[in-house]
Amino acid sequence: MIDKKLLSILVCPVSKAPLEYDKENDELICRASGLAYPIRDGIPVMLETEARQLTVDEKLGNDH
Repeated sequence: MIDKKLLSILVCPVSKAPLEYDKENDELICRASGLAYPIRDGIPVMLETEARQLTVDEKLGNDH
């Protein structure tokens, strides 16, 4: 779980867009850049090299 206050101030380092918390995958999602940043031991890893590419459905928000 990520702190809501922390989530409100974090932005994607690539697009500077807001992030969404994906509880199921424990990731921070940026639909603007199409990247998902992992959260390891409760700490968001905000490095583009550590992020994974979102699928088309995830980018569109159809991942539920």
